[in-house]
This record gives sequence, structure tokens and C-alpha cells, in this order.
Amino acid sequence: MAVPKRRTSKSKKNMRRSHWKASSPALSECSHCHQSKQPHTVCPNCGYYAGREVIKPTVKEE
Repeated sequence: MAVPKRRTSKSKKNMRRSHWKASSPALSECSHCHQSKQPHTVCPNCGYYAGREVIKPTVKEE
């Protein structure tokens, strides 16, 4: 079985891992209220999906 002769340095290890990071979630615009939302989901702001109301939006009381 192959075994490394030398220890991998921190620099080499970190260079290899430089592209291993989380990406931000995709966002699209709601066609009804024009707020940002995740694609293929009901808008949390207005409750619309595909041009029709699916759920009643929750009212935030301050």
C-alpha cells in the first residue's frame, strides 16, 4: 500500500482546500410582491406561488 514519504505541509493542505467552501443559496424574485425568495418555494412574504395564493401570510406584530 502506498504511504507518503513526507508530511503534507499546512500550506499545501490549505491550498488544496481553498475551493472547498459553502456557496450562498440561490435567490429569485417573487412575481407578486417582488421580494427575494428561494426558487420553487412559496413566498414567505405574501404566500403566493406560481401566480396564486397558496397560504395566508403571517402578520408580524411589533
